[in-house]
Amino acid sequence: MASPPWAGAASHEQYFVLLTGANSGVGLGIGQRIIDEFLASRSLSSHLILIPTTRSVAKSRDTARALRAHLERTARTSERLRARAGGSGLPGSSSCYTPESAIARVHVLGLQLDLCNLRSVYRAARQLVRGEVSDPTGVIPDAKIPRIDAALFNAGVGGWSGLDWLGLLKQFFRVGLVQATTFPSFKKASPAAVLDHRTLLGGDPNDSDLKAPPPPDDGLAEVFCANVFGHYVLAHELLPLLSRAGPDEPRGRVIWTSTIDAGREHLRFDDFQARRGLTPPYESSKRITDLVALTSSLPGVEKVSAPFFFAAGEKPVRPRFYLSHPGVVCSPLFPLSAVLFWAYWYAMLLARWCGSPWHPVRAYLGACASVWLALADQDALDALRAERSKWGTACTPRGRVAPKKTEIEGWAWEGEVVGGREALGEKDEDEDEHGAEKGWSVLRKSRGRKWDAVDLTEERRAEFEEDGRRCWAELERLRTVWEAAALGKEDGNGNAA
Repeated sequence: MASPPWAGAASHEQYFVLLTGANSGVGLGIGQRIIDEFLASRSLSSHLILIPTTRSVAKSRDTARALRAHLERTARTSERLRARAGGSGLPGSSSCYTPESAIARVHVLGLQLDLCNLRSVYRAARQLVRGEVSDPTGVIPDAKIPRIDAALFNAGVGGWSGLDWLGLLKQFFRVGLVQATTFPSFKKASPAAVLDHRTLLGGDPNDSDLKAPPPPDDGLAEVFCANVFGHYVLAHELLPLLSRAGPDEPRGRVIWTSTIDAGREHLRFDDFQARRGLTPPYESSKRITDLVALTSSLPGVEKVSAPFFFAAGEKPVRPRFYLSHPGVVCSPLFPLSAVLFWAYWYAMLLARWCGSPWHPVRAYLGACASVWLALADQDALDALRAERSKWGTACTPRGRVAPKKTEIEGWAWEGEVVGGREALGEKDEDEDEHGAEKGWSVLRKSRGRKWDAVDLTEERRAEFEEDGRRCWAELERLRTVWEAAALGKEDGNGNAA
């Protein structure tokens, strides 16, 4: 059996990245950007093994080809890569750089994953943990994945039907263009679609033996399942690859993708999955994401989150959760006609030119924060206590991007109760703490706050932690229920019994 092309590299020179929802939008932008940043920042002998997930073999093939085409363009045109090698790379020059040397260090595989089909989730996880992952184009031989260094959970659905034009005008005149395009309240949510047990379990409609969990757990809301629960189950099943045997091994990372606009009002525990239309499904799912990612290790939450991490087996060092968002990006996630999409694009650019720090607009630029969390040195992340913040992509009017801490209702920026100028961090080191140049005013905490933001209090901080505990408890309950349903009719190899 042929060895994969990275087999000759030392283990610490191999970096394995899983990326969900990679075929379009922000997911494709993350895939492209992580290739560029890896080649520009890691050692010249290191290898990136990128595993993008899509829902079909055809999409996996198209995604692999698109990422390889981007890799080739970068390798042949990037001045950063030539400069790292010490020369131009032109014929007759003394430089050792060749585009082929860069291309040979990046390897794109493929994996099929449908987050709204729980058996697909278990099957994909089992393939990663116990089996081999293939290249949908047939270039790379099937390969065993020894670990996952970073899992980027980006896939999801929006659940919107259009715009409330009257609401748009009202918000525009009430808070202005920048605030209205950053924290829009005029998006119309579609009626919540609920997936029945046959869809969730991928069963034959005529299979009378396919048993559903008892009500009210006989179905799951589609947006909730795609954006949160499917990823939650996937993370649990991948713990053997994400966890480590000892502290001397590089820690695994799970990077959850959220949104800038996920407030306290978007989550109701009497309608946790946003089935009844009491809250918008997308924003509700992202508020749950924020709570899960930030509270797992808090004292009041650890008791209910601990069972989730038992799947790591004999590897006691569990992965670290990080939280990111792309800022405001124009993507196919929101349903607009071609004319409205371009009008939307230029309105977002105008908001950026008017001073918004949260409008990268392009998916490649919006990928900055997620890619930084995936590739940054662990010591640098630990020094920043990066796991305690929500990192968004901030953008200057000219389109230069950097990761920036984002204020969260009930948590502020780091979960610390401070006030005044200290809370806003108005000091020089706040501007260049993660490698950005000094003078980037868009990185100040005071830039980009929501119009109705208030300082964090002890009461709101305690409420946030309690909401996190309730989210973990409900997700663990659902995981247990649906694990029994999804795996109840499978043998030990994941095949239908």
